[in-house]
Amino acid sequence: MPDDLHPVLVRVLTARGVLCADDLGLRLDRLLPVGSLTGIAPAVDLLLRHVRARHRITVIGDFDADGATSTAIVVRGLRAADARNVDYLVPNRFEYGYGLTPEIVALAARAEPALIVTVDNGISSHAGVDAAHAHGIEVLITDHHLPGATLPAADAIVNPNLRGASFGSRHLCGAGVAFYLMAALHRRLQAETRAASNADARFRVTDLLDLVALGTIADVVSLDRNNRVLIDAGLRRIRAGRCVPGISALLAVSRRRRADVVASDLAFAVAPRLNAAGRLADMSLGIECLLTDDDNRARELALCLHELNTERRAIEAQMQRDALTAVDALRFDQGGQALPYALCLFDESWHQGIVGLVASRIRERVHRPVVAFALEDDDNLKGSARSVPGLHIRDVFDAVAASEPELLRKFGGHAMAAGLTLPRASLDAFSRVLNREVASRLSQDDLGGALLTDGELVGAELTLELAESLRGCGPWGQGFPEPSFDGIFDIVDGRLVGESHFKLSVRAAAGDPLCEAIAFNQADIIGVAPTRARLVYRLGVNDYRGTRRLQLVVESIAPIC
Repeated sequence: MPDDLHPVLVRVLTARGVLCADDLGLRLDRLLPVGSLTGIAPAVDLLLRHVRARHRITVIGDFDADGATSTAIVVRGLRAADARNVDYLVPNRFEYGYGLTPEIVALAARAEPALIVTVDNGISSHAGVDAAHAHGIEVLITDHHLPGATLPAADAIVNPNLRGASFGSRHLCGAGVAFYLMAALHRRLQAETRAASNADARFRVTDLLDLVALGTIADVVSLDRNNRVLIDAGLRRIRAGRCVPGISALLAVSRRRRADVVASDLAFAVAPRLNAAGRLADMSLGIECLLTDDDNRARELALCLHELNTERRAIEAQMQRDALTAVDALRFDQGGQALPYALCLFDESWHQGIVGLVASRIRERVHRPVVAFALEDDDNLKGSARSVPGLHIRDVFDAVAASEPELLRKFGGHAMAAGLTLPRASLDAFSRVLNREVASRLSQDDLGGALLTDGELVGAELTLELAESLRGCGPWGQGFPEPSFDGIFDIVDGRLVGESHFKLSVRAAAGDPLCEAIAFNQADIIGVAPTRARLVYRLGVNDYRGTRRLQLVVESIAPIC
C-alpha cells in the first residue's frame, strides 16, 4: 500500500481484497481484453454484414436503467459506425412484458428490419427468436442474465454467463456487454481502413463510458475489478463535462454537482429518475434523454423524468405502508413466532412497476427474501423478488419450477433480484413451496439482519479529510461496499425532517466536537431520537452552498438505555 494512505483507508481496502498499490489501479488499460468476451467475434461479423449492406437494424431494449443505457450505447455506437437505418424499441411492461417476446417482434417487423439486436435481454427468448426468424429477421442477442437449460436459436449470442464461457468477469451488466460489442465493432472498423472511411472519425468508443458507468451502477451488479475500471472511467468523463447531455440534465434536476459526482449520485439520484419512465410510463422517454445531443431537449426530458419520479415516490410510499401492515398482520397470525423464511405479499391495488421497490424496502426491514406481487391481468400475477446475502433467488425459483412445474409461468433474474409470473390461484401454493425451498438453504441465524462494518473510529478520526479520502477511493457498490463504521454516541439533539428522516447532532465521547448526522427513513422505526445509541454510519460530505462539512450518514440506530 502507498505509505501516505490513511490507516483507516488501508484497513478498509485490505478488507476488500486490495492488498497493494497495483490493486488500486483503475486505468482503462486494466480492462479485460475486448476480444475475450464470449461470442464477440461472430457478433461483430453479423453486425458488419448488415451495416455494410445498409440494412435496417432494430435494437430491442429493456425497461430499466440498464436496458436504457444499453440501448443508447448500441444505437450511438452503430450510428457512429455508419449504420444508416438504426432504430429501437423497448417493450412497455404493461403491454408486452419483458424481453424479446413474439408480440414485440411482430411490432418490430412492421419496420422490416433485417437484424434485431437485443440488449440486456433475450437469453431466454426462444419463442421471440423463432418469431423473428419466421419474419426473415436475423437476431443478435446481447445479455448478461443467466441462461436456462437451452439457448435460443439466435444467429449470434454475446453473454459472459454462457456455460463454458472463459471471460474473466461474469458480472458485466447489459450496458457493459453492449460496450464491449461496440468496442469490438469499432476496433474492427479501425483495422479495416477502407470500411472505416465512412465511420464518424470524431467518435471514440470511450465516449460511451458515461453510459456504461450509469448502467453498471443502476443494475447493482458486483463491482469486480473490471466493473470498477468501467465506472471509474465513466465518472471521470462525467466530472469533466464529457458526458451526454441527458446525464448532465438528470444530475441538475437531482441537485447534484456534476464536477463532484460519485457512484452514489448515479445510484440514488440519476438512476431512479431514469427508471421512473419504465415503471410508470414508457422507457422510450428515458432512452431519448440519453440519445439527444441537444441540451435544451435533454433538460425538457429530464424534467419529465423528475416529475414521474415524484409520482413514483408517492405511489411507493402508499404501497410500502400497505406492505408493512400486511407484515404486522402476518406476525400476529404467527402468534409471535418468527416470520416465514420468505415472504410473499400481494395487494390488488399495487402497481406493477413499483413492486420491486416495495420488495426491496420490506426485505430491509425483515431481513429475509421478499416477493411482492401485482395483478398482471385477471388471472395472473407478476412478482418481483429481492433476496438476502447467501441466497441466489433465481436458483431458488429454478428449484421451485423443477419440483412444482405448474406453479411458475416464467421467471428470470440474478442472485439478489428476480422476476416471475404465476397464476393468481397458485399464490398460496407458491408461497408454501418457496418458504420450504428457502428454509432448506438458510437457517434462522442467516435471517438476523446482522450489519457488517469496518469497525469503530475514534473521535479524532471523524474528520472531513477522511470522509473525502474514502469518497475518492471508490467507486463503491455491490461486492465492493462503501465503508461503514459503528460506535456508541451521545445524541445531543435530534429532530424530524421531512416525513421520515432524523437530523442529529452527536458526540463520540466527552470533550469531542459535535458531529452532524442524518438518518434517512428511520423515523417510523425509532419513533423518538434516543439520547444515547449505537450507530452504524458512513462518513459523508455535506456540500451546502459551497461549504463542505463532515456528515455521518446513519444506517442504523440502536438505542442504549
